[in-house]
Amino acid sequence: MNLDQYKGVWVFAEQRDGELQKVSLELLGEGRKLADKLGVKLTALLLGNNVSDMAANVASHGADEVLVVEDETLAHYTTDGYTKVICELVEERKPEILFIGATFVGRDLGPRVAARLRTGLTADCTSLDIDEEGKYLLATRPAFGGNLMATIACTDHRPQMATVRPGVFGKLKEDKVNAGKIETVKANISQDDIRTKIVKVVKENKVIEDIAEAKILISGGRGVGNKETFKLLEELAEVMGGTVSASRAAIENNWLDKNYQVGQTGKTVRPNVYIACGISGAIQHVAGMQDSDVIIAINKDENAAIMKLADYAIVGDLNKVIPELIKQFKEIDN
Repeated sequence: MNLDQYKGVWVFAEQRDGELQKVSLELLGEGRKLADKLGVKLTALLLGNNVSDMAANVASHGADEVLVVEDETLAHYTTDGYTKVICELVEERKPEILFIGATFVGRDLGPRVAARLRTGLTADCTSLDIDEEGKYLLATRPAFGGNLMATIACTDHRPQMATVRPGVFGKLKEDKVNAGKIETVKANISQDDIRTKIVKVVKENKVIEDIAEAKILISGGRGVGNKETFKLLEELAEVMGGTVSASRAAIENNWLDKNYQVGQTGKTVRPNVYIACGISGAIQHVAGMQDSDVIIAINKDENAAIMKLADYAIVGDLNKVIPELIKQFKEIDN
């Protein structure tokens, strides 16, 4: 493989049912920084059917160019269809880096693309950079159950691939004046290339708040004690105009739905205020909330790891501290 033939940073701009996923814009923001370091173009790859209207939005968030591939067979995501289109474009145009969001779609698509292209993939990255010589992507992710951080480089194969969870990076402000160009690419695909057939799409009728979008999060851990005590957190969230979330320990105890988990195996959040209640501060949890603007920790143990990370640490019983906070916030409202 002649590595010098590969130039450019690509971002897979994921859309579902005509709605662009926010992780795509976040990856474009980070991709812009890396492309500038390398002195190469940043390209967004948009697949689907009747998705050209989204291309302008993608182009105005940092991309130098947007490759739009439209076909009826791409209307719904399939592993076979999207993998074939992406791999053929990569083999033709040879980007040196390819980023994919670590959504349920990206976690299926990324490994399949990497395997077919015979290259490496670093999954669930928390940091991306370029080495000092400007040759390799340095992708950092938690390893060994989150007990240490590993920085990985793919030195012998291209493209260098990484998946990143939503919320890890911030997106750039929209800039329509300097928006990139849009190119429509014909898809070389037919129904025969797809081994699965989507018969029906059924959406669950369930209201789920996106904790990654919350400005205020009240998060509970093992120290909350039980599901009943979580009602205190919900009351505090209500008076503060926030949302309740949880650590992995609380989720495993069925105190809150999995969709509200913060951490390495949950979601990455960046709220203005993050209140950690009864959370020890294990690295797996910290990886998902360390970029919060203000961190407030409530814990009986003054030596808990979360207390060192917090901007404000309250040593005490959350069953006494939280009711007092609720009372004070209600007095402010009145």
